[in-house]
Amino acid sequence: MTMPWNRQRSDSKAEQDYGDSLKLLPLWSIILAILLFVGSQYFFDSGPPPHRRPGSLPMHLIMGYMTSAALASYVLLIGYVSRDVRRRNMQAALWILLTVVIPGGIGAVVYFLLRQPVLLRCPSCNTELAAGLHFCPQCRFQVAPVCGQCFRGVQITDAYCPRCGHKVSEDGGPARLHAYSDN
Repeated sequence: MTMPWNRQRSDSKAEQDYGDSLKLLPLWSIILAILLFVGSQYFFDSGPPPHRRPGSLPMHLIMGYMTSAALASYVLLIGYVSRDVRRRNMQAALWILLTVVIPGGIGAVVYFLLRQPVLLRCPSCNTELAAGLHFCPQCRFQVAPVCGQCFRGVQITDAYCPRCGHKVSEDGGPARLHAYSDN
């Protein structure tokens, strides 16, 4: 049983990915979402109609806030899809249209279920690589650090392989992959 203080922090990579995902929101979608939120708040709070029942003001305010938040979130979702679809080399017009036209965010759910993985480029031969590969299949260029004993992926800052315990610095891998090591 591992104690909480002995566990390695694995959430730093997740936090980094989350921050990178927020950078995909284009400025136009952020501005449009803010304007839509403020405008719909103004629309809902523009004054009580004469036929409103007494005591319905809190419900009116809650519904106005929820509707404004849903519309603003939908615009941010469309902005995210518009950037992410280009990053994954997919047909941008088709997926943006599906996200906008299919109601209730179902188009975005379909996009997230069917989207392609992010493709990277090999620094040596410029071949498109799927994320998670350690070697380029065209030129055998090492694009990610691996353990010299079990040949599984390791982090660039690992001193020992987390799977087999092999000392990674003894492997003599490319110097560019050992830039952060202390040895």
